Amino acid sequence: MLIDNYQRQVNYLRISITDMCNLRCLYCQPKPEAGWKIHREILRYEEIIKLASLMVQLGIKRIRVTGGEPLIKKDVLLLIKGLARIDGLEELTLTTNGTKLAQFAEQLKENKVDRINISLDSLNRERYSSITGGGNLEAVLAGIDEALSVGLVPLKINMVVMKGINDDEVESFARLTLDKPVIVRFIEFMPISQQGVEWDERYLPAYILKQRLSSNFEIIKCNSVSHPVPLPKGREDNSVHGNGPAEYYQIKGAVGNIGFISPISDHFCVSCNRLRLTPDGHLRLCLGQDAEVDLKLPLRQGATDEELQRIITQAVWNKPAGHQFQLDRPTGRQMVAIGG
Repeated sequence: MLIDNYQRQVNYLRISITDMCNLRCLYCQPKPEAGWKIHREILRYEEIIKLASLMVQLGIKRIRVTGGEPLIKKDVLLLIKGLARIDGLEELTLTTNGTKLAQFAEQLKENKVDRINISLDSLNRERYSSITGGGNLEAVLAGIDEALSVGLVPLKINMVVMKGINDDEVESFARLTLDKPVIVRFIEFMPISQQGVEWDERYLPAYILKQRLSSNFEIIKCNSVSHPVPLPKGREDNSVHGNGPAEYYQIKGAVGNIGFISPISDHFCVSCNRLRLTPDGHLRLCLGQDAEVDLKLPLRQGATDEELQRIITQAVWNKPAGHQFQLDRPTGRQMVAIGG
């Protein structure tokens, strides 16, 4: 097992395979002049698979592929296939903005991706385009429908709620769960890097959202989240594994569920179980702190598997106790270079 200095078991790895994206979301990568890493600075697929394999040997059980936008990466299915073959890996998932999902959903399912998270911050065509720097909402909605049709479930839709920008759509997002087998999760806006909006002006705590939804719907707390549709063979446990920090509810009579992720108002650092591998090969120990360990350099200099695993084990031991968002200290990297 990978254990840190606070006796937390770390078993979840998020791998950002590119810092490139086909959108320019205002809280993620708002500046057009923000440059992407050059090709040789980015981990190659075989390097990602090697590092992932070593970490699975150490105790990582679940891997999420992220970006940037992973589905714009050339031959991304080759990477997915390689990760899916890692012995001991229990779950492989992917986060996407959904713009390319319609054309990839069936192939992702065929290549052993267990489920999908979709980042979506507005259901209004014009507003979505404004938030994303020109994105096409219809393409995302088509991707959601295709993912559901091929059985990529439970499908999670992540909405970053920003006061005065999209918070008036919270009820509309919640209504998606009434007749669609989806889990809509409302995420508190975090002060990460140089953003296109002021964090303190746009932050809205999750408890306010719960109060609002409770006044419009009868919502029931869930101990676990039932899968809205049958699971694939071998995964008939009828509950979502606790990969993350969401607190789940269900609107009475709804097909799907809603969740709240509150890293600011009620942070969950005491139970954090995750690491992030950045596109340029750094192991990031906390989303809200800039502490990172370079794995690419020793890997390319010929370090043995045992040496790399010692570096990883020591890095995990030094994982910070918690983020520093409450101190209003934005991270140095933009979100697109960290991985969602």
